[in-house]
Amino acid sequence: MKARTTILPVLLTCGLAACSNSSTTPTTPTTGSTLNVVLTDSPFADARAVLVTFSSVSAHLTGGAFVTVPFSGGASSRTCDLKKLVGAQDVLGTGVLTPGHYTELRLVVSDAAIYFGSASAGTACAPTIAAPPGTSSTVTVPSGEIHLNREFDVTSSGATTITLDFKGDQSITFAGGQYIMNPVISIVSVQ
Repeated sequence: MKARTTILPVLLTCGLAACSNSSTTPTTPTTGSTLNVVLTDSPFADARAVLVTFSSVSAHLTGGAFVTVPFSGGASSRTCDLKKLVGAQDVLGTGVLTPGHYTELRLVVSDAAIYFGSASAGTACAPTIAAPPGTSSTVTVPSGEIHLNREFDVTSSGATTITLDFKGDQSITFAGGQYIMNPVISIVSVQ
């Protein structure tokens, strides 16, 4: 089922999320069905490149704990150039999850930077992306833990794909002489 949703509130604190589960170390099952988490973007307009590094992706199983969704290629983190994801998409994480009902996705953003001079080289998402030359600025990420409260099911047959839209223009602001990122991400579809 493909459904376009309005922007879901992104919870940067555990005030509305299950706080007792947010500190639980995610587990990784060895059998089950595949979950693919795909990222697309409408980025910060003034930049030539916006590099965002994710340090984890996990899903919360009803009645259980958070389950790790490994990064593509088995890397320990994944960096995406949001400018390369306009009108395109790339895999953020893919892995085997226990079939069942899941209540939310949790993403952790560990680092971000804006580049004004040149676009980055290579693919949209990779374990690392080299900083492009030219003028740049670091981006402060006050709370990098993002909870996306959207229920979905992983069945024992076939794969489930969740498409996320990182709203760059709404996520990055300039205040007090610095760029600040409060990530705004919506779940576009669950298939």
